[in-house]
Amino acid sequence: MTKKIIQATNAPQAIGTYSQAVRVSGGDTVYLSGQIGLDPASMQMVSGIEAQIQQVFSNLKAVATASGGNLNDIVKLNIFLTDLDNFALVNEIMANYFVQPYPARAAIGVKALPRGALVEMDAVMVLQ
Repeated sequence: MTKKIIQATNAPQAIGTYSQAVRVSGGDTVYLSGQIGLDPASMQMVSGIEAQIQQVFSNLKAVATASGGNLNDIVKLNIFLTDLDNFALVNEIMANYFVQPYPARAAIGVKALPRGALVEMDAVMVLQ
């Protein structure tokens, strides 16, 4: 197996020992690492849950584009929330970024996320 490491310049750079995304040999499957609400220019967390959700989708979009695809190529999306009461807001905002058929998805409540984030998302993308 060979893998291609994806680096998007308009998404936050990795803050640990991981790549933004990895494209697996055969070229169709891309694994996108978790994105939190970091502004890629300042590397600072945006303020508030709504802004963080928007920024996470924007960051995922940048990595998907750098991978040769777009958000609608995502087949599996994992959403991690520190407060599951914000799930309805995620759904509302997600509708602005995706069209049907929507990806398979999981929403998981967690105690904490890196840098005090309120939301994190990772994804699996299959390029067309």
